[in-house]
Amino acid sequence: MIEISHLSKRYGNFDALKDINLAISKGTVFGFVGPNGAGKSTTMSILATLALPTSGTAKIDGYDVTEYPKEVRKRIGYMPDFFGVYDQLKTTEYLHFYGASYHIPRNEREKLIPQLLDLVNLSDKQDSYVDSLSRGMKQRLCLARCLVHDPDVLILDEPASGLDPRARIEMREILKELKLMGKTIIISSHILPELAEMVDQIGVIEHGVMVAQGKVSDIQNRLRVKKILHIRTMEREEELANRLRDEPHVSGVLGDNTGVHVHFSGGEEEQVRLLQQMISWGFPVTSFHEAQTNLEDVFLEITKGGLEQ
Repeated sequence: MIEISHLSKRYGNFDALKDINLAISKGTVFGFVGPNGAGKSTTMSILATLALPTSGTAKIDGYDVTEYPKEVRKRIGYMPDFFGVYDQLKTTEYLHFYGASYHIPRNEREKLIPQLLDLVNLSDKQDSYVDSLSRGMKQRLCLARCLVHDPDVLILDEPASGLDPRARIEMREILKELKLMGKTIIISSHILPELAEMVDQIGVIEHGVMVAQGKVSDIQNRLRVKKILHIRTMEREEELANRLRDEPHVSGVLGDNTGVHVHFSGGEEEQVRLLQQMISWGFPVTSFHEAQTNLEDVFLEITKGGLEQ
């Protein structure tokens, strides 16, 4: 659905993007990860037909964003990190304006707009003026605006930027719903936990270079990022923690009131051997599992040079 090939963008002597290659299949949620100024917004602006690349190509649904911008715009919903709203309009008037811009007949808009407001949890604000909405509500209204023409692809640049914790949770739940609807979504963020629960793949960009891309678990394995094993026993957890410190693939052990936490670099077979060893020692193991992948740990490992192209 999205194809980027050798994409570069230069501003004077500054290379904002350097030879970016990326393929995102239909229905995928792709998390674009990187620090501020890494090149995320530049890439998204090119995909949204708002900036021209210096070299390389970008295509959406087979249409080159430079050669066929009108066709691309029919297929995308773009939410920039900073956007303006028309303060003197009510939320329904705001969406009617954008629906009309996409030549959607008024009778269809009358049916569509209540559905959009319901999707973004703004049904109770249909008669409110835009300037009376909180920042989080404006973010959700902007997302509804992106969906007014039912695009196949959503390009969301920092959609949760500046939101309080409750508003971020609300935005995350909406994005999960859009994922279930089969939308292809490319979403950028520098707040990594926001992405961890919803993305299928990530791309890590730094200084305009795509330093890693793929499933988080695959990148973790390539980096050999240490896993954390959580272990609980019915008794003698302190003794177990002491004995585990000398085991292969163990680089650190912490015991507290939630159990024994082991930094472990081995694979699944090594985990099985470790569990068998604990049982052979006579420890009554009641729980043994790997902690969920920490996206922040993966990002830090990549950006300190743990993975080379």
